[in-house]
Amino acid sequence: METGKILAGTCGYSYDDWRGVFYPETLAKDDFLRYYSLFFPFVELDFSWYAMPKPASLARMSERTGSGFCFAIKAHRSLTHETGPDWKERAAEFAAATEALAVQDRLATILIQLPYGFSYTEDNRRYLAALLGELGGFPLAVEFRNESWYTERVFEGLAKRSTALVLVDRPDLPGLPPEASVVTSSMAYLRFHGKNSRQWWTGDATSRYDYLYSEEELALRIPRIRDLALRATTVLIAFNNHAEGNAIVNAKSIADMLKRDADADKTPLNP
Repeated sequence: METGKILAGTCGYSYDDWRGVFYPETLAKDDFLRYYSLFFPFVELDFSWYAMPKPASLARMSERTGSGFCFAIKAHRSLTHETGPDWKERAAEFAAATEALAVQDRLATILIQLPYGFSYTEDNRRYLAALLGELGGFPLAVEFRNESWYTERVFEGLAKRSTALVLVDRPDLPGLPPEASVVTSSMAYLRFHGKNSRQWWTGDATSRYDYLYSEEELALRIPRIRDLALRATTVLIAFNNHAEGNAIVNAKSIADMLKRDADADKTPLNP
């Protein structure tokens, strides 16, 4: 049976604490992306949540990588966490920048990551539908941090818009979405956040995701990933546990596991 392509990478790439762990100590920071792209087929850009991206900057990032490399880009916080009356103007600004990746066929998806406080209410449903409409010219993926969105009605709505539901590997805490395997578009997107339950609610953007998956933990997730690849043409796997280069270690490991698993499937049986 034909399976979709599986691309494993990390959430972000420009971390100083990856020097000596992944990046050579003397490598200029401007060369981080080029170096990263030698080892991974895609990256999730997260700087775009903090600062509105510029078309020229995204175009330069594309130029620093090979032709097969692609980007997921996180929607700016003015569209997800800090929305205001001018959100449509901000969405248009974000779309104009993202077009710089799309025209070069480098855009895997726009990641719309919504906060835990964005629960399933009528106002929030209307806003999300409007946001998806404003960005509808691009491939889209939505990550809910609140379990109230995990209903068949929501899944059907995403599927009608060909929008991917981001699947999460996260700590086992009340209120967080379940670890589902729902596919709502031609793309499946799995984000690994780690299992650091102690820091999830109180930590910052680094300590919350400070976790290193063991080889055994990753091996248990291979069947789930392979199942997703049977139902989607592309599966993106992004590791968000970036502290101390943990994401690099785990992304490499799971890519190796998937390759070994695929090679084993192709091995002919002994007569």
